Amino acid sequence: MSEVKKIATRESYGNALVEIGKEHEDLVVLDADLAAATKTNIFQKAFPKRHIDCGIAECDMMGIAAGLSLTGKVPFASSFAMFAAGRAFEQVRNSIGYPKLNVKIGATHAGISVGEDGATHQCNEDIALMRSIPGMVIINPSDDIEARAAVKAAYEYKGPVYMRFGRLAVPVINDNSDYKFEWGKGVTLKEGNDITIIATGLEVSYAIEAAKLLEADGINARVINIHTIKPIDEDIIVKAAKETKKIFTVEEHSIIGGLGSAVCDVVCEKAPTSVYKIGVRDRFGESGPALELIHKYKLDAEGIYEQIKANL
Repeated sequence: MSEVKKIATRESYGNALVEIGKEHEDLVVLDADLAAATKTNIFQKAFPKRHIDCGIAECDMMGIAAGLSLTGKVPFASSFAMFAAGRAFEQVRNSIGYPKLNVKIGATHAGISVGEDGATHQCNEDIALMRSIPGMVIINPSDDIEARAAVKAAYEYKGPVYMRFGRLAVPVINDNSDYKFEWGKGVTLKEGNDITIIATGLEVSYAIEAAKLLEADGINARVINIHTIKPIDEDIIVKAAKETKKIFTVEEHSIIGGLGSAVCDVVCEKAPTSVYKIGVRDRFGESGPALELIHKYKLDAEGIYEQIKANL
């Protein structure tokens, strides 16, 4: 059996920017002294005059991006999620969100899979922060194919967009020949009638593997990929709630304010059913190899399987 191809979605981000930049001269990329890590250095090499390094000044970078958008440019402001969503929250809220400017935020190195950089850099709160900004669109792609399509969709969308990318290489689970990115639409990756697993980002591939483990126990799990967390696909969630009666959400993010909370908002209002949230449980991360942290926090296939079995 051939080895599954793995690519970090931050690399997908850098490659997609170059592809779009070839066709659209109004695309401008900003970074905050992290171009090598965020992979915007790929764009910088291709279009040096359209790449602006703002230095270690993320708040200023968001203000510059806001100004560029008012001149007709389409700026992609890039940094680690901890700095893009955390440090620069006020500027994103007031300078981009409030006036509904056409600024795209490329946030890399999200979640505990940042690894050895530790708790200060492992942003497990960024989705919750961005969900609180009116009109902000949030995308959390699951693999390379979805990430590149999401960047293109973000360029074409008129308004503020927050894109979440990872440091860790993840399996390519989508088929490039027939993949189509649709705003606010979840994707059913596996049918099932016993329970539903709703996952996002890095956790989608683990959710698929966890479903296989459950199937061996006679539990038929439906697996849904939610790549657009805001606006979220209410129809696919309501359908799953009514048909399977039990939902498990999985995210590399705090269980407070992220995917699980977004799903609960929909279910509570439109199809009351049981929801169990799998994610980082109200704590900070810690330093360590990414895969070991994912295992410790029970966010790998085995950990998801164990948590689902314990809460059925």
